[in-house]
Amino acid sequence: MYIYQHQFLAFEMSMSIFRASDKPFDRRQVYDYDSCVSRTHIKQVLMMLVVWWLFGISVVTHADQKTIRLVTSTTTSDSGLLEVLLPNFEVTTGYTVKLFSVGSGTALRMGRNGQADVLLVHAPEEEKQFIADGFGLNRHAVMQNIFCIVGPEHDPAGIRGISDPHKAMQRIAATRSLFISRGDDSGTHKKEAFLWQGSSVDPIGMPWYWETGKGMGDTLATASELQAYTLTDAGTWLARKDLLALTMVLKDSPLLDNPYHAIAVNQDKHPDINHDGANAFIHWISSPEAQQLIDQFRFNGKVLFLPVQQH
Repeated sequence: MYIYQHQFLAFEMSMSIFRASDKPFDRRQVYDYDSCVSRTHIKQVLMMLVVWWLFGISVVTHADQKTIRLVTSTTTSDSGLLEVLLPNFEVTTGYTVKLFSVGSGTALRMGRNGQADVLLVHAPEEEKQFIADGFGLNRHAVMQNIFCIVGPEHDPAGIRGISDPHKAMQRIAATRSLFISRGDDSGTHKKEAFLWQGSSVDPIGMPWYWETGKGMGDTLATASELQAYTLTDAGTWLARKDLLALTMVLKDSPLLDNPYHAIAVNQDKHPDINHDGANAFIHWISSPEAQQLIDQFRFNGKVLFLPVQQH
């Protein structure tokens, strides 16, 4: 309402300038060049534009100072965690969060383009490159969960009992069992590509390998409907599993660790970002208050994320 009220005030001031004119504004003057728009009307238009510009700048500056653009992975939103964290952050700090939920790869590209103030992502190698290229600062570990492979209860590839994810991927390929990939350059998709590479299998173009191009929730739903395997983060899986005809077949491997980090976009690259707001978010989400909220977050009694202190 603050912005709307000031925009209305600016409009009223603009209109008062026209009302103060000696004679009413004739719209035909805009189209009839020969009539020559009077100096009075030119002054009115210029004054109106100045008023709108001044009020627009003040409103935008005020709004931007207390608004941060948080770009995060779909896994943090699909799990329901942000519905707990963000209201607490806003009450504690006075900032308002404008949330964008995308894959981690897209989030990092948005950071490079100056379309974000702060990121919450889970693609460690790409994050390190983002920092090395000078686009990010103040990278802080926030929490962790794990990736897991889920699939049909009857487990057509015979993965259950295998502890090496690379061997599991080889079995999926060897049995030509349907696998549903996010295919969206997300942190989960990057981890999946890492597992395929480690298994010396290139699934792209294979008839048993499908890509959704969507988030984790939608990809899980597709895998369930088609009775296929997929790679998922444990948080989204635990939050959605009661709605799915799938079961977890592999989870216990160091290769499936899934750390999340918060990163501020570098103000030197994009001077118009909210640097103070980004650092306020990182400071808060690393604080004992936020870490306790992460630790206490449950879905149907299940722990979805471990705070950084427990890593």
